[in-house]
Amino acid sequence: QVQLVESGGGLVQPGGSLRLSCAASGFTFSTYWMHWVRQAPGKGLEWVSAINNGGGSTYYADSVKGRFTISRDSVNNAVYLQMNSLEPEDTAVYYCNARGYSGTIPYDYWGQGTQVTVAS
Repeated sequence: QVQLVESGGGLVQPGGSLRLSCAASGFTFSTYWMHWVRQAPGKGLEWVSAINNGGGSTYYADSVKGRFTISRDSVNNAVYLQMNSLEPEDTAVYYCNARGYSGTIPYDYWGQGTQVTVAS
């Protein structure tokens, strides 16, 4: 079955770095765009970053541009989010997402999330 398993979260001081990983299985990874989405305490989902299926195009929310880098490894079916210069506002549960389309209708696979806490 489809699985997205995130790892790499934790507690980090402001200005620090973390690298999130998402291991994918059960679907044809190379055909899906992959996304990172986060949810801060008491807030809704916020899209963070995306990478196209080939890995040649990446996209970022303005709030993380220049600090976060998304990448993917199609040999190991994994996607990563390198997070630098972390700020308390980055505190959230980070989810890995794979979006596919049935015709023009989107559908999503989600991981269970990994907690990132930025605090001194």
